[in-house]
Amino acid sequence: MGLFIPTYFSPISQYAFIANSDKVIFEFEDNFQKQTYRNRCYIYGANGKLSLNIPVKHNKTTGRKKTKDTLVENDFPWQDQHFKSLKAAYQSSPFFEFFEDDLAKIFNKKYVYLVDLNIDTYLFVTDALQINQEFSKTNEYELSPIVNDYRDFSVAKNGNISIEMDSYTQMFDDKYGFISNLSILDLLFMEGPNSISYLESVKLL
Repeated sequence: MGLFIPTYFSPISQYAFIANSDKVIFEFEDNFQKQTYRNRCYIYGANGKLSLNIPVKHNKTTGRKKTKDTLVENDFPWQDQHFKSLKAAYQSSPFFEFFEDDLAKIFNKKYVYLVDLNIDTYLFVTDALQINQEFSKTNEYELSPIVNDYRDFSVAKNGNISIEMDSYTQMFDDKYGFISNLSILDLLFMEGPNSISYLESVKLL
């Protein structure tokens, strides 16, 4: 049983522990933090590691905002840009075409709340991995939960988590080498049905 933050096409490390958890609990009572995977993911672009960021609406007040109340800023065509970036990076990958239509549904849907988008990406990925991983939501924030706490996987620049991850073939690794722990999409597009076996091999150090 593991406690996770709903994030945007989460990094491979998070899905490694989701796949190996008998039950997934999503944190819905935390405060929104910048510089996290809540509203960004990293893919392998033609020029190396590329960040895809979702613009969010910021409070005009100084009070803290819960992640579940965070609104997506749709005045900016971020969905078109993200989908075009994914196509440019992975159109010739081995398995992109198998997932393209289902991905398009996410990028064509208008979201009000960031958490709804992140849950949809979770449902897309678990379906693609063919794992029946249902989830529940927290009702209150606990600093020290009694379950395995994987909430730190949401922090994009986190030195507290060290993982061991084998290399796999990536689109532009002949130019820039292997880039570890990108979005789960990178693994899906390159490894397809082998992705679940790869996730099982990831180790937390």
